[in-house]
Amino acid sequence: MLFWIELYISLEIDYLDKTYNPSIPYFLDMPLDYRIGSVHFIPTADKLTEANMVSIDGPYEDFTKAVDVHFGGDIKKLIKRYYESSMHMVELGGIDIVGHMDKIYMNGHRCAGFSMEEEWYTNLVKEYIHLIAEKELMIEINSKNMVRKQHTYPHRMFFPLIKELNIPVMVNSDCHYPNLVNDGREASFGLLKEYGFKHTRELIEGKWTDVPV
Repeated sequence: MLFWIELYISLEIDYLDKTYNPSIPYFLDMPLDYRIGSVHFIPTADKLTEANMVSIDGPYEDFTKAVDVHFGGDIKKLIKRYYESSMHMVELGGIDIVGHMDKIYMNGHRCAGFSMEEEWYTNLVKEYIHLIAEKELMIEINSKNMVRKQHTYPHRMFFPLIKELNIPVMVNSDCHYPNLVNDGREASFGLLKEYGFKHTRELIEGKWTDVPV
């Protein structure tokens, strides 16, 4: 009996600013099968250095310190900047999939002065989702924290809008270790079923294909 797997070459590419993002020739010229665009860092100065970056998914203590130092303790300012960067990334293009589109809430929801239920926040996310639909991109259902924290990115509260707009989704563990390659995958598929999703998208024989959940 023969078994085979299909292997594809891809990168998750950071958006930092107009000079470093998935749309620049450096990344577009790479012979990749697909590209995931994500925001992990928010620059706080024109010069792109590590000291001038706020990590949105690092340790909570570092996150809150950065909010105090660079955003005057106002978590809303950082969150708004995050979605500005995210939407600019999508506008510029060069990607097939939007990675962990709202991961800012991982640390953000623990900060005073922020609630995911507030209209200013949900309107930001909805605007972003509509832009993703307009650009005909896929959304990653990131399962990395599904088992440990019961978090998916995007948050399940936005699944109905994603489904309504017929945005293709793909489940990805975003693992950094081989033994976690399927972490949260089964639970994420179950959650998608609960919200009425019938398909996810997978790359099969070089073509993006809708596969039943």
